[in-house]
Amino acid sequence: VQLQASGGGLVQPGGSLRLSCAAAGFTFDDYAIGWFRQAPGKEREGVSCISRSGDSTFYADSVKGRFTISRDKAKNLVYLRMNSLKPEDTAVYYCARGHYSDYVPCSSWSMDYWGKGTLVTVSS
Repeated sequence: VQLQASGGGLVQPGGSLRLSCAAAGFTFDDYAIGWFRQAPGKEREGVSCISRSGDSTFYADSVKGRFTISRDKAKNLVYLRMNSLKPEDTAVYYCARGHYSDYVPCSSWSMDYWGKGTLVTVSS
């Protein structure tokens, strides 16, 4: 199983980034994918999840209305479009494979494989 997050970088407040999570080594359509983040000195938090079918999505209150998650089944990719970025969005962002659905919450415990993170820094 491989999950590779990319697309992080330095962006000014109010700017945008698109993160990508490339999945390999498993049947992509069988799993939900989640994005989590961890800022220095803080606990990891769930940012967004998308179900196997893509019909169900979850967003943390802190990013609702600013972030959009999507999945491309043909390319085995999951994207996280981040708009109106704030300094408090600064963190290492990880993608993970799991079982989020209408019945399973978007939580670390519902994920079974994690990729290496990509750093997002929002600063002027």
